[in-house]
Amino acid sequence: MAENPSQNVRKRQRVSKVWDHYILKEEENKVQCVYCKADLAYHCSTTSMIQHLNRKHPHAVSPRVAETSTSQRSMDSFVRPAQSCTVQEATIFTESILNMIVTDMRPLSMVEDKGFRDMISTFNSKYNMPSRTYFTQLMEKKHQEIKEKLKVVLKETECVALTTDIWTSVATEAYLGVTCHFLGEDWEMKSLSLTTMPLEERHTAANIADWLEETTAKFQIPFEKVKAVVHDNGANVVAAARILRERHGWASVRCAGHTLNLVVQSTLKNNKTIASCVGSARCLVEHFKKSELACTKLKEKQQHQKATTDVDTGCQYPVEQHISHAIKTPGTAMAPVNPRGKHHYLDLKPEQWNISEELTQVLGPFEGATEFLSGEQYVTLSALPQLVQNLKKSTLTAELETAPVKAFQASAAEQITERWQELYEFLPDTPNPFLLAAALDPRFRKLKFLPTEEVLKVQTSVQSMALAAKKDSKQTHVRVEEATATTSATHTTGGSHRRSILGSSSEDEDEAEDEQMSRTVQKEVLDYFGEQPISKKENPLPWWRINQARYPTLAQLAKSFLGIPATSTPSGRLFSAAGNIASKRRASLSAEHVTIVTQ
Repeated sequence: MAENPSQNVRKRQRVSKVWDHYILKEEENKVQCVYCKADLAYHCSTTSMIQHLNRKHPHAVSPRVAETSTSQRSMDSFVRPAQSCTVQEATIFTESILNMIVTDMRPLSMVEDKGFRDMISTFNSKYNMPSRTYFTQLMEKKHQEIKEKLKVVLKETECVALTTDIWTSVATEAYLGVTCHFLGEDWEMKSLSLTTMPLEERHTAANIADWLEETTAKFQIPFEKVKAVVHDNGANVVAAARILRERHGWASVRCAGHTLNLVVQSTLKNNKTIASCVGSARCLVEHFKKSELACTKLKEKQQHQKATTDVDTGCQYPVEQHISHAIKTPGTAMAPVNPRGKHHYLDLKPEQWNISEELTQVLGPFEGATEFLSGEQYVTLSALPQLVQNLKKSTLTAELETAPVKAFQASAAEQITERWQELYEFLPDTPNPFLLAAALDPRFRKLKFLPTEEVLKVQTSVQSMALAAKKDSKQTHVRVEEATATTSATHTTGGSHRRSILGSSSEDEDEAEDEQMSRTVQKEVLDYFGEQPISKKENPLPWWRINQARYPTLAQLAKSFLGIPATSTPSGRLFSAAGNIASKRRASLSAEHVTIVTQ
């Protein structure tokens, strides 16, 4: 009796481990992969099946299956068959390794390093590490999934603000970083990384504007949703922001941190005495960084002073004070360190030490302001007008003795006034995002930093914007109702004719409704500005979460302006991450993969 071919197949299934990963389709002479559902031709040979597993699903292949023929199998595989992870275990291991690579920004080549592979083998000797190419494919797939999730989140937002910056990697490749910020339904600040886009063309204003539009379109953000773009003071970026304002009405917000730095740097350079003092201090610090002997002497000096003074050793002293206490006395620490007599270049004169101490006093508020404005998890833009005024006041009122620092003091105050002149300008046809944000912040709603007549202008503008938002919301609601009514009445004879003749409501009713809406908004605005401000130490977002039912129209405006950051630091932080990614070890990393990992 002839033997049934299917019986031979069943025998092969019992013999070869490869059948654990395939389903036989006898009538079609094909087999189907249980992982990717791909169909392969089957002619009583498992070679192509093994090759498919090795190429497409290495995590699921055991050492025994990976062997391409019986002749290649070692004696150990027959005596003690090798075991492998289950598909579920292997998937968990692979996903964990991928998350580690992305979270810690490790190079993908790590999965090929012997030490790393040995460590993973120690954790689970049954796990077969996939190739670097396979992890690259997984990373690209994960990036696409996250991108789709971001689109869903951004679709549900009412308005967003963008920050942008440009950076050049160690491989001399330029990138444009873009981040997105908004207030969610829970009144919590949200920050998302959109892209670290490789730039291959010139960084002209027109190109930068096009790149920002391209980024928003990629994430399906309507242009009318973008409230503002925060950027540095570069001429090309400022011009690009002007283009976007003309095209789409995006407010242009210059980075407050960058402006603060320009105020300090320009003031320092214009004062020769202070510039010389700062240069000498830098040389002194560099000397201790480069000289091991000098650094040792400095530490000994510090330890000696801690032991002889009644000061808590746990206190953290500024670097200037450490150096001052350790080497202020000429010849005590420097002479042994510099036997060639160069210490007179490295030590500071007594008057320079006085300048340094007073300069530190004047610059302290600038440092505190920069640190505060660089935050991402709280409101910053609304605090900027009051903060700048306080900064100018503290700069002018500092009690100083040295003439160079007094001159620096006056010059810094002038620079603050000049560079932030636009901060307090309010034109009806061009809303000022700084003043509007401050007006909608319950901490600063009284706008005490403005003259009375300017306060009234801002309040009137807020009322006009609130009324426009109310009307827009009503029109949107009416359009939805009309669309629903039109759909339901498509098959009703004469319905469309009656609507065209009679309309949805009479003109008198519309006027009365508009008048009522205007009175409602006016009362809401008056009540809001009539309340006392909350403490400057409080967070305005929880206040709005509690009071949005009382001021529904103003709450909508507040979400538009309070979500705008005061600095472009978030996009700058992208490059701290990108710097770890596009490092010397990974200078060959493609530009496309840089943006994948930074997201």
